Amino acid sequence: MSGNPMRLRDYLAVPYMLEAETVETHSGAWLTRVSYLDLPGCRAEAPVVEEALQRLERLRIETIVAMVGAGNYPPVPRPPLRDCDPVWVAQQAGLPDDVVALIARDAPVATDAAKQRKR
Repeated sequence: MSGNPMRLRDYLAVPYMLEAETVETHSGAWLTRVSYLDLPGCRAEAPVVEEALQRLERLRIETIVAMVGAGNYPPVPRPPLRDCDPVWVAQQAGLPDDVVALIARDAPVATDAAKQRKR
């Protein structure tokens, strides 16, 4: 283990600052853009705000899982929320069952990353 005591679930419970804007793309057409500036590439857009937020949440989880799996730990600008349920959030975001199972195991991050490399 790399000495990092955080688990995947902990990283997924970190509250990242959300930035959102709605812009007119052409006469009468609007687009909502949302992003987590602390996470690389975590941006989404859609004509409807709820759709943009759902896309962003899915991307946030995928980004954090990929970073942790590669041994690159995401930034932790704030402590993880104690009452967050990352498994439920991942299910609501429509992530595949294997990703949900990875989060549900709640194993230390280094162990999960090692298991992923063996597959």
